[in-house]
Amino acid sequence: MGLSVPMSVPLSGAALRAGALEVVVLGGHLLLYPTGVCQERVAPGPPATRPPALLLHGFTDNRSVFVLLRRALGADGLRHVETYNYSLFTRDLRVTARHLARRVEELCERTGQERVDLVGHSLGGLVGRYYVQRLGGDARVRTLVTLGTPHSGTLVAPFMDAHPLVRQMRPDSPVISELAGPAPGCATRCVAFWSEFDTLMAPVEAARIEHPDLQAENVQVTGIGHLALPAHPAVIAAVRRVLDGPGPAAVGGQDAASVA
Repeated sequence: MGLSVPMSVPLSGAALRAGALEVVVLGGHLLLYPTGVCQERVAPGPPATRPPALLLHGFTDNRSVFVLLRRALGADGLRHVETYNYSLFTRDLRVTARHLARRVEELCERTGQERVDLVGHSLGGLVGRYYVQRLGGDARVRTLVTLGTPHSGTLVAPFMDAHPLVRQMRPDSPVISELAGPAPGCATRCVAFWSEFDTLMAPVEAARIEHPDLQAENVQVTGIGHLALPAHPAVIAAVRRVLDGPGPAAVGGQDAASVA
């Protein structure tokens, strides 16, 4: 699923380039951030043949992070694509997951589709997974794609523990323990993109899904940091291939090829 970085490229050089790209993406995102503060206006569109896609942003972010991904996923007109802004004052991702459940039901009713696809960046992926795994969302979600999501918890930035959402993203949190619990019969295909240069994942493997009951695939992204995951052309192309591809993969934590 994509290309890998040539082995001749020194790791330090790749890391430097990934860091430089993060700075560029951050600058662009700061410019776009005001445009995504308000919830998007839902506009009726032509009937689509593929399940609609709903995009979920990360902690302290908003829908503006998905400008490029949203455009790419809806480019051929075969898929209805929307973004979902949850409140910046959210203190419990489980509450947000319940709000997401209502939004998904509304989206299905409005589009006439039985199932949807979810794409979540960082915390957004954790919200989507909680909905799928703990609130029965697998009945509605065909595919869950996560980009740099701390599935097993992250230890980065301990000074941020004052915020309850950050505490829920720690490895020893009740939320992470719930997600590690049994999920027999979960019908959603889960695809997790993770990067060795994701500085918000500690360890970086925290962004992988490791669960015996889930239909999970882990896609390693090379040369790309956390902020660039939802904006990099190679990742965007890979996400689109996942959503355009066949049905659920086999259970067992299959690893897909790397993306660069």
